[in-house]
Amino acid sequence: MHFQWYPGHMTKAKRMMQENMKLVDLVIELVDARIPLSSRNPDIDELGKNKARLILLNKADLAEERWNDAWEAYFRDRGYLVAKVNSRKNSGMKPVHEVIQEACREKIERDRKRGILNRPVRAMVVGIPNVGKSTFINSLAGKACAKTGNKPGVTKGKQWIRLNKQVELLDTPGILWPKFEDQQVGLMMAFIGSMKDEILNTEELAAELLRVLEANYPGRLKEKYRLEPAVDASPYRMLEEIARSRHCLLRGNELDTGKAALLLLDDFRSGRIGRLTLEYPQEV
Repeated sequence: MHFQWYPGHMTKAKRMMQENMKLVDLVIELVDARIPLSSRNPDIDELGKNKARLILLNKADLAEERWNDAWEAYFRDRGYLVAKVNSRKNSGMKPVHEVIQEACREKIERDRKRGILNRPVRAMVVGIPNVGKSTFINSLAGKACAKTGNKPGVTKGKQWIRLNKQVELLDTPGILWPKFEDQQVGLMMAFIGSMKDEILNTEELAAELLRVLEANYPGRLKEKYRLEPAVDASPYRMLEEIARSRHCLLRGNELDTGKAALLLLDDFRSGRIGRLTLEYPQEV
């Protein structure tokens, strides 16, 4: 499979972010805790240079806790402030407020010395599509401020959101980059739904996911889908067995592997297969 998705609105969004970067004190970058490196847009480091940086391991509840801790240490060792959050369940939000203040302590102190009091910290929230930026903002604000959805491309333009007297957030659209040098990165992003499924061969994608999960979590799939232990572990054979187990059938009782593929991808993305991490710091 070849992965590439860079619609025109992303070029516009990147330009908007460049123009607004001078207005902010802090860049809050959300990554998916299951694939912390593949879910980072390399352009963001260039856009956010000379700004305070905070990386949020979002959807931490969907990844294994031991690897969340390892990735937190990995980014901290590289000079980033880091926090683990679960935006959907509003978990880990209190430390984020504290880390935002910590990240901007020098700016706040400079303002104070200049006699500028109570100017809110302004932070830009960035990340690839479908990594949970708008859900995070709503959780942090305690109310629905940003439009959300479980597919890429819901946020189309920028919007300023005032959390309180101390913090204002700029929500931005999810952006990818024009060319993936490593197609494995594209594969990982397709797994978590950062590209539109409509442009992908979802059966091929599901087969690749089965291959990765069977390698990293042997037995988990057979347990989840109640597959026979003797089932041949080839990805397409497993996909057929998942279709059989979940009664994904076409007319004439033919197995509907297309439907089974979408079911598998949805189960993975929503955490119904369990807590799974697909990237590890020691591989870097």
